[in-house]
Amino acid sequence: MDIHHLRVFVSVFQYKSFSKASKKLRLTQPTVSAHIRALEEEYNCKLFDRLGRTIIPTKEAEVLYQYATEIIEKTDVISDAMSRFKKKVAGTLVLGASTIPGTYLLPSIMTAFQKKYPAVSFQILIEDSKKIVDSLSKHELIMGIVGAKLGNEEIEYMSFFDDELIVVSAPSFIKSNKITLKELINLPIVLREEGSGTRKITEQILTDSGIAYHRMSIAGIIGSTDAVKQAVKAGMGVSILSRLSVSDELKYKTLKKIKITDVSMRRKIYIITHKKRTLPLAYQIFLDYIRSNSRKSSSRLS
Repeated sequence: MDIHHLRVFVSVFQYKSFSKASKKLRLTQPTVSAHIRALEEEYNCKLFDRLGRTIIPTKEAEVLYQYATEIIEKTDVISDAMSRFKKKVAGTLVLGASTIPGTYLLPSIMTAFQKKYPAVSFQILIEDSKKIVDSLSKHELIMGIVGAKLGNEEIEYMSFFDDELIVVSAPSFIKSNKITLKELINLPIVLREEGSGTRKITEQILTDSGIAYHRMSIAGIIGSTDAVKQAVKAGMGVSILSRLSVSDELKYKTLKKIKITDVSMRRKIYIITHKKRTLPLAYQIFLDYIRSNSRKSSSRLS
């Protein structure tokens, strides 16, 4: 069994596309096809049904995928174990991150980590929390950082940062700097999309306070924090956002904070991994680094 065949197969299976897999692996499409054909000949089965430009994994492919990911993982663990003798941490860490930690937390953490381990590089995939958790469940990612627990039993959630959610508005949108939660729901509000960790925590705060989500006066639902901030600056409504994401706007007074007098809005930022996966060396060292520096990071970044 050729490990290179399996790596190509896993990529094609995950992307459901020969062309996307070839770009990811930096191989030509004929080369990718040759790897798949070799596996089909070795196991005397068809792995993908080709329907025009679309490919659909067969039942045999689904079985092979489960074993292939385990074999690749074991191979990587062996390589990592041997590299320990060289005492060198190297390679690319591919991390999934939701918007707030990916934009406002990770850059400083990565920079500090690279000073200690200069042979490590990073690739950060920013999506909403739900998509990051789903990618870990499917073994498409090894590690992620998200702003909410989504209840997936396969995922290990490790808290490492305390974040505060605050209500913000354009400076002239509302005169008062203090309101109650019930007063808030009567104001037009701009929210993140449903899969967002910030959105999930907002809904949870309302539920815990006995306020139904549908009672909110929703002015808009927008798929990025930056776009939400621009809408609020333009006077579309107020929004509930991470303090991390609006620190510059508060400093330069393009947005103002409105204090909610009857509820505290805080949440945890989590590092997530799959419970059944063994972390490669570089990922484990990065996880240990974040854990050991979490208190320093919280005090510096909050």
